[in-house]
Amino acid sequence: MEHKISDTAFNVFDEVRLKGEHTDVIITVQGKHFKVHKIILCGCSPYFRMLFSTQWTNTEEQPYDIPGLSSDTMSLIIQYAYASPVLITEENVSELLVAADQFLISDLIDACCQFLEANLCPLNCIGACMLTERFLSCSKLHQKARLYVLQHFEEVLRVSEEFLELPLGHLEELIAQDELNVKKEEVVFEAILRWIGHAPENRRKHIALLLSKVRMGLMSPEYFMNDVRNNALVLENEACSDIVINAMKVIFAPYIEEPASSELINQLTRPRLPSEILLAIGGWSLSNPTNEIEAYDARADCWVNVTQEDELPRAYHGSVVLNGFVYCLGGFDSNNYFSSVRRFNPITLTWQEVAPMYERRCYVSVAVLHGLIYAIGGFNGYRRLKTAERYDSNTNQWTMMAPMNERRSDASATSLQDKVYICGGFTGVECLFSAERFDPETNQWSLIAPMRSRRSGVGVITYGNLVYAVGGFDGAARLQSVEAYNPLNDSWHDIQSMIYPRSNFGIEVVDDQLFVVGGFNGMGTCCDVEYYDRMTNEWDEACDMRISRSAVSCCVISGLPDVTQYVVDRDSLQTSEDESDGD
Repeated sequence: MEHKISDTAFNVFDEVRLKGEHTDVIITVQGKHFKVHKIILCGCSPYFRMLFSTQWTNTEEQPYDIPGLSSDTMSLIIQYAYASPVLITEENVSELLVAADQFLISDLIDACCQFLEANLCPLNCIGACMLTERFLSCSKLHQKARLYVLQHFEEVLRVSEEFLELPLGHLEELIAQDELNVKKEEVVFEAILRWIGHAPENRRKHIALLLSKVRMGLMSPEYFMNDVRNNALVLENEACSDIVINAMKVIFAPYIEEPASSELINQLTRPRLPSEILLAIGGWSLSNPTNEIEAYDARADCWVNVTQEDELPRAYHGSVVLNGFVYCLGGFDSNNYFSSVRRFNPITLTWQEVAPMYERRCYVSVAVLHGLIYAIGGFNGYRRLKTAERYDSNTNQWTMMAPMNERRSDASATSLQDKVYICGGFTGVECLFSAERFDPETNQWSLIAPMRSRRSGVGVITYGNLVYAVGGFDGAARLQSVEAYNPLNDSWHDIQSMIYPRSNFGIEVVDDQLFVVGGFNGMGTCCDVEYYDRMTNEWDEACDMRISRSAVSCCVISGLPDVTQYVVDRDSLQTSEDESDGD
């Protein structure tokens, strides 16, 4: 049998300690005395075992002064030694972790690390990264905190006071990383100015060192000329002039006789790594379904083939991301209508079959709300469906829900403000104007205001607190038009039209821009990709996919510890550009 000291025994030990009975050592911290039992502290900490070993047999209460920590923290250490609950808080976790490391209390170190990891946010991630850098036992958390800073850099800049206190070496290392997640390189330059501005007299001399880490070749020429070259800190520092001249060689290369070296070009134009990866999965290519998966590298504006050979071709399916996994639901392979659901681990690059849906669903609409996957409508090979079901990954089970008001295949769904929305689709007879939403609290669907256009093969997505309905087929032609639904006043309004008409395409939001991918343009499948920015109210073209396809499903994975397998290699990118220049 395994023998353990019971909680009751520890309660007795603690009660005896508080009464000062049988104690044999006094710990003194900041003038406060703690009467404790040597054997209890030794059982908790190798540090105290070594400390007491020289005078273990002394019958008198021996005083020991412990420098470098507060009496409150020492009180928590003693509580922990006597198996009493220790409340870890934002206020005490830093000093408690330092003390736990000093006293070699591994379980308490782990508890502090778990608290810090669970509470990582833009306000405290730099502090967590700096704190855990000192301890080998916290190396995993240190890497997570560092990655968090890099991936949330723009948000950290907006809210974190810790950023302003970063030591020079840490800021230099941070802004040099490929993993630094910034939409525009201008953000990096402005971050440097903000950091210097916090203590200008001491920091202005570092402008050249920090400016050399900025990838100025990625900036707009106007910003570089007006805001970088003419910045007062840059103008007053002689060491900056060579850096600025080199940047001008790269930015204005077509107009300069002396070409920049390939090493300099790579240094100043090397794209940062994206923190979000857009996946385009399967679809109908030419006359057959495909198993091809492409990943869009937004920073380099290119697509990378990440197809897994063991994946079967599938089209008119749905895909969503939940808890870091990609789920592919239903679909069609030109022979079979699927109820099956497959789950992809983007870190291990492996697929796994999970519980199938109750119904076969081709042209299915999918959404995620409150940690559940919704599969709605579709076509089962015989009829268009109004049924809906949802999946709980914790139990690996599907549950049928209330049916919709209308049969819908070739619709599209999204979630917004605790509701699931589905718009348009095809009944088997007509393309639909109508849209409805599901309330999980009441388990009911209710019709909302109809769209302005009939839309089958539509793309529906939440973007900026509105539900967007993009493109589709109205029964006569493929559409370029876009409209958005505001749930506050139950109304639709027109949005700037797409560049190209399309239906049955992939749709997602990446870096706060709405992307539409591939589809059918009325004449054939296409590989065109375009994106909409709600701040400028404009559509722009992105790099085409490698293959043309419609009935493709898109999703976005984020927060990967290593995105390199989903992006173009930064070194080979520069090599290929050099070769194309030579041609």
